[in-house]
Amino acid sequence: MTLLSPTPYQLLIFDWDGTLMDSGAYIVDCVKKAATDKQYALPSDEAIRNIIGLSMPIGLQSLFPNMNDDDCSDLLARYREHFFGNNPRPIDLFPHTYDTLGHLRDIGFLLCVATGKGRHGLNLDLQASQLGSFFVATRCADESASKPSPQMVLELLEEMDISPDKALVIGDTEYDIQMANRAGVEGLGVTYGMHDRARLLESGAKACIDDITQLPIWLETLNKERKTHDNR
Repeated sequence: MTLLSPTPYQLLIFDWDGTLMDSGAYIVDCVKKAATDKQYALPSDEAIRNIIGLSMPIGLQSLFPNMNDDDCSDLLARYREHFFGNNPRPIDLFPHTYDTLGHLRDIGFLLCVATGKGRHGLNLDLQASQLGSFFVATRCADESASKPSPQMVLELLEEMDISPDKALVIGDTEYDIQMANRAGVEGLGVTYGMHDRARLLESGAKACIDDITQLPIWLETLNKERKTHDNR
């Protein structure tokens, strides 16, 4: 395969849930089951989908703002019981995710993950989905500050020794785009996840794609535009 020029980007930082894995419905179901266990009023599906991307403790506190710390810890434990208790747990990648990531790696991009998931959950997903070998580094919300804090991106940039202008964050929520922008990195929205195109663009996304297979095409278009500009 022909290598793409390393500019404008060398490092692609992916969100996980809603960007690579189609896990929204499962997360919604597990939150509802945990809330039922605690006899809390059930939030709407839309409200739950809105917190996906944040760390789960922060997301649950947002859904149930009157909880004290002990209640939040108990609800989180019950959520995790439901989330990890199903065997086998559904591992549903969006169509063509595996092939697209493999192609991007093969043509020279460094791939990373920055996710609101905890480390245990991400490691299980990486193994089950067989995507683990594609990523040179990952960050999770239980080892770095939750999105929209830029900490995960800044740590990945430092680890990879890459400047912010050479990195791109790809995600499906405004939290991903805000995290990117606060780190001085551009963000690309995907419209097939949790937040819609208008919300992603309003949060500062450089552009949006409607299918992960459009990502290599979008990057190649940028590359051709750069070459045209350089030849003028």
